Amino acid sequence: MENVFIDTDVIVDFLTNRKPFSLESAKIFSLIDQKKIRGCVSALSFSNLYYVLRKFGSRKKVISSLQELSELVDILKVDSNIIKSALISDFKDFEDSIQYFAAQEHKKIDSIITRNIKDYKDSSLPVMTPEIFLVTFENTASS
Repeated sequence: MENVFIDTDVIVDFLTNRKPFSLESAKIFSLIDQKKIRGCVSALSFSNLYYVLRKFGSRKKVISSLQELSELVDILKVDSNIIKSALISDFKDFEDSIQYFAAQEHKKIDSIITRNIKDYKDSSLPVMTPEIFLVTFENTASS
């Protein structure tokens, strides 16, 4: 089973039904739900998601959505080593550097799914948009 790291932007697309991006993100979460892929998210994403999602709904609704998400994905730790790596990295976006090092630390991540590919240009892991990931996954699954 493929292990994919899902960046916060893709989760926001899914949870807020943000058009036109929600279709691909919903398909990815459907694959996770069907146990065709394993979705991984950093602990940092939950804090970021709470902040963003509160603009769209009540605390109770946001917490409920995050609880459902926590049952669906593996939550990767963010520790002092990850923060220190992010601080000395060449990533332009600090939050993305934390996400990257959390994914890299896991050792079993096959790819990162994000709409912000440019933010991961220094990644040693394959980085794909949701659309490209789905095409790649479908091609691999059908062969």
